[in-house]
Amino acid sequence: MVTETNRAKTLIDIAAIAALKGRMRGELLTPGASSYDDARRLVNGRFNRQPAMIARCRNAQDVAHAVIFAREHGLEIAVRSGGHSVLGYSVVDGGMMIDLSQMRQIAVNAERRIARVQPGATNGEVVQTTAAYGLATTTGTCATVGMGGSTLGGGIGWLMGRFGATVDNVLAFEIVTADGEIRTASADEHPDLFWALRGGGGNFGVVTAITYQLHQIGPVLGGMALFPLAAAPLALRQYYHLTSAAPDELIAHAIMTTVPDFGPALVVQAVYSGEDLAEGDRVLAPLRRFGPPAADLIAPRSYVEAYMMLTPPTLPGLAYHDTAYTLRQPSDAAIDAMIDSALERPSPMSLINIHQFHGAATRVAPEATAFALREPHYSVVNIGAWPEGAGEAETTWTWMARARMAPYASKGLYVNFLGDEGEGGVREAYRANYDRLAVIKARYDEDNIFRRNQNIKPAATR
Repeated sequence: MVTETNRAKTLIDIAAIAALKGRMRGELLTPGASSYDDARRLVNGRFNRQPAMIARCRNAQDVAHAVIFAREHGLEIAVRSGGHSVLGYSVVDGGMMIDLSQMRQIAVNAERRIARVQPGATNGEVVQTTAAYGLATTTGTCATVGMGGSTLGGGIGWLMGRFGATVDNVLAFEIVTADGEIRTASADEHPDLFWALRGGGGNFGVVTAITYQLHQIGPVLGGMALFPLAAAPLALRQYYHLTSAAPDELIAHAIMTTVPDFGPALVVQAVYSGEDLAEGDRVLAPLRRFGPPAADLIAPRSYVEAYMMLTPPTLPGLAYHDTAYTLRQPSDAAIDAMIDSALERPSPMSLINIHQFHGAATRVAPEATAFALREPHYSVVNIGAWPEGAGEAETTWTWMARARMAPYASKGLYVNFLGDEGEGGVREAYRANYDRLAVIKARYDEDNIFRRNQNIKPAATR
C-alpha cells in the first residue's frame, strides 16, 4: 500500500536527485540510464553490483556534492578510480558509487618537475604524459590501474629502487573529507592527513588530485626473459640470487603462468633505469646467460616502451580471485613449494606474480609515512582467473597456494595486495602505524563513512 507519507518521501527523493544533478558538472546515473551498466562494472568480472546511483564526477566540487548527498540520505559510499579493486570495494549495492574515472587531467610543470594528476588518470597515462618531457615518477606496474588507488596504498613499481615508492614522491593531495569540505594535505597544510594518505588507502576521504615530484629518465634496459616452467627450479633461484644483490637501478619481477604459443612458463620482467646501460647488461648477464632463456627480449628502450611492454593484460569480463603474502628471504624449500603451486594451477590464465621491493623505497623510515613495510622483501600474489562460472577451482587454488607458503611467509602485506583478512590483516599491514592512523581517521571520518576499503576503524574519542 502506498501511503501519503511514502508518496511524499518518494517525491522528496526525486526532487533531491534532480537537485544533485543540477549541481554537478558530471553525470548522475541511476538504474535504467544508458551508460549505467558500463559505469558500474569493474575490471574484475566477479562483481555484478547495482548502486542506487553513480556520480560520475568531473571535479572536486562534484565529489563534495556526492559525499554530502550520500550522508544526508544514508547511502553507503564506494569510490572508483581505475576500477581494479580486488575485493570489489569500488562498487556497492544500493549505495552511492563515486566514479572518478572521468577525472583524468594531467598537468606537468617541466621546469619545477612536478605533475598534478587527477585520480582517474591511469598509471600508463601518467607514464606516457610525463615521458614527453623526459620525466617520470614511480607508478604501479599495470598501465590500466588508476593513479588514485595505486598511490593511496603506497605505490610500488619499476622506479622505486631509485626514487622510492609512489607515496615518497607525493607533494600534496586535494581531498574531499567526510564533512564535504575540500582540503589540501601537504607538509604544510593538514600534515597529519598528509602522513596518513601516504599509504593509508581510501580511509580518509576522496582524493581528487595528487601532486607528484618528477625525475629525469632516459633510455632503460627493459623487457623480459622467458623460461619453460620446467626450468623454474633453477631459473627462479637465479632470479632470487640476482635480485637479492641488485643495485637500486634494477627492479625485476617474476611470473609463473602460461604464455600463448609457448606454454607453461617462468617470465622474468626487468627494468634497469640507470644511466649506464652497459652496467645494466653486466648486472643482468647471469640471468640472461643462464639456461639460456627460450626468449630474451631485454634490450635498450625508452621507459615508456618498456613500461607498456611489461604491463599485464586485462581481458574484459574475466573474473579474478587473489591471495597474497610476503617473503623476506626465500629459502630453497619456499621456492620449491611455490613452484609446486604453479604446477597445480587449475587454468592457464591463473598465475603467481612475484614483486621485488628494494632500494630507495626501503630506506624510508617505517614511521615517516603510513606505508610501513619498508624492509626489502617480495610480495607474492596468487591470481586465479576464469572466463565464466563460479571459479571454484581457481579460488580454492589461490587459498591452497597461500596456505602452502604460510610456514615461509612474513607478517604484514602491501595493502593494495591485501585480501579479505579483516582487521587483523589490516593491523599487520600498518604495524606500529595503525594506532596513529586510527586517531587521524577519527579526526576526519569519525562515522567511518569511507569504510569500503582495507578499513581502519576510528579510534574511540570518548
